[in-house]
Amino acid sequence: MMPYNPGRHWILLIVRAKRETVYFLDPLPGHRVVDEEAKNIVNSAIKIYNTHIARAGRKNVIWKTLSGTPKQPSSVECGYYVMRFMRDIIMDPSLGFENKYAKGNQEASYPQEAIDEVRNEWAEFVCQIIKQGNNWTLDIYV
Repeated sequence: MMPYNPGRHWILLIVRAKRETVYFLDPLPGHRVVDEEAKNIVNSAIKIYNTHIARAGRKNVIWKTLSGTPKQPSSVECGYYVMRFMRDIIMDPSLGFENKYAKGNQEASYPQEAIDEVRNEWAEFVCQIIKQGNNWTLDIYV
């Protein structure tokens, strides 16, 4: 899973290197396309992976837009929505995200309780780090 921010908006890419397939999940309503920089990064990574395992691989990586994701109600929830996508995918032992988020399957917003659950889990995680006094740092690359 690769959360990615091409500029003021979070999206989620799910990279399945062995299948040479990448899934694009975007919580904003409307059809959007994958940022070319993200595509280049992931395509290059898959080529390196194929070289590493000595596989010829496909000529082109398969990119699939999963447009049935829940949609954020305004312009500020994208990060929480991406975290919720990741949480829901990880918690599903069948890994059926491709069918779950296929076009026409969901598309409504998450209930506020689902977003609050992610917010609370994130806050608890940060509080644990602070309480432990670890030398854990968050590096921000500009």
